[in-house]
Amino acid sequence: MANESAHTEVPGGGEHVFPPFDKQTFPSQLFWLTLTFVALYVLMARVALPRIGSILDERRERISGDLAEASRLKGESDAAAAAYEKALADARGRAQAVVNDSRQREAEKAEAARKALDASLNARIAEAERKIAETTSAAMVNVRGIAVEAAAAIVERLAGTVAVGRDAIEGAAAEALKR
Repeated sequence: MANESAHTEVPGGGEHVFPPFDKQTFPSQLFWLTLTFVALYVLMARVALPRIGSILDERRERISGDLAEASRLKGESDAAAAAYEKALADARGRAQAVVNDSRQREAEKAEAARKALDASLNARIAEAERKIAETTSAAMVNVRGIAVEAAAAIVERLAGTVAVGRDAIEGAAAEALKR
């Protein structure tokens, strides 16, 4: 193979310069660069930038509107939360009042039931005391009779056959029972 040449070499053996770096093409390159730059600048200034600006303005307005709406909704939610808390406190107060009223009524009912039970028990106690008194008095009559008979029997045994008068024994028994 013969000498391979690079792309920048000219077939005649001389070197060829890369076109953007060629001094002979600078004026035309500068002309086209300026023309393209001016065309792009006009296109951007007249078409693209106003659209981008309107999009940014619209976005800014939407964000400020959303922030205002969020602020309004936050105010409403704060008001609703405050109303809820107030309603909850009122409900607790009413519930406490109902509980206190119920407790008061139940205490009054219990007190009335206790008084009725006390009255019933007092009546039973009075009846029992009356019966005890009757039984005691009946027993005392019997005790007197038993005491008189026992005393008569003791005197008879001790004295033998001498009989003491029944009135004397009853008087002595009554005197002893009084002590």
